[in-house]
Amino acid sequence: HVQLVESGGGSVQAGGSLRLSCTASGLTYIPGCMGWSRQAPSKEREAIGTDINGGRTSIRDSVKGRFTISRDGSKKTLYLQMDNLEPEDTAAYYCAAGRVLSGGMCGFNIWGQGTQVTVS
Repeated sequence: HVQLVESGGGSVQAGGSLRLSCTASGLTYIPGCMGWSRQAPSKEREAIGTDINGGRTSIRDSVKGRFTISRDGSKKTLYLQMDNLEPEDTAAYYCAAGRVLSGGMCGFNIWGQGTQVTVS
């Protein structure tokens, strides 16, 4: 059974930090792309960033300098380090995995259930 399991969410005060983890299980291959997105109440889901092949990351400008994406040595666990959190970061955070498409974009086909982050 293929699944992505997120963990590390919780409640934190503004200025605090959290590290989210996403572990892929049941996969017989290493996903070329893994990424994070988030969805705040009454808002559309927005992409946060991606990791391609455990070596090339990209992250949206609005969180650049505060959020960092990385993958562990197995390349099946993705992290999202979030520092200097703001109330506007409150959202459900989702992990996704998939393959690298031509042009270097990510084509996600596996999604996690999400983990809640609340910043007050």
